[in-house]
Amino acid sequence: MGLLTPLAVRIGALSWMPKLLPQVVWVDKRLQSASRGRVSILDIAGLPNLALTVPGRKSGVPRSTPLLCVPHDGGWLVAGSYFGDPKMPMWVRNLRATDPEGDAVTAAMGGRAHTVHWRELEGEDRSAAWQVMLRAWPNYATYEERTDRTIPVFHLRPAA
Repeated sequence: MGLLTPLAVRIGALSWMPKLLPQVVWVDKRLQSASRGRVSILDIAGLPNLALTVPGRKSGVPRSTPLLCVPHDGGWLVAGSYFGDPKMPMWVRNLRATDPEGDAVTAAMGGRAHTVHWRELEGEDRSAAWQVMLRAWPNYATYEERTDRTIPVFHLRPAA
């Protein structure tokens, strides 16, 4: 946690924040590009994060998405929360269209990219991981209240 983390938690809980998500992502991508992937908005907020790169399910073009992550069990947990929006994030659809053990998915942190394998968590595994994620980012509870969909949780782990 950083000095700005409490402020980030407050901002992340604002009901109108999902409307600004495209602008936030645009600024974050520019910041990451200028810093060669070493700095993101989430870094400034003192939050663990990664840039997940997944090929588009129709185009095959690699797409990068900055995501809050939670280090866990030798890898990272990420959630398709989209601030509690009713729509599923596009990166979730693209990830689900890949082979979980394939080498097409990468996670970059601090300017270093890692090939990752992934697993979508369900049932008790998801519930346990969700509790871990809530400790890192309490707003996930707010996002869960805003939507009728189940927010997917993924465990990413470095490929051997």
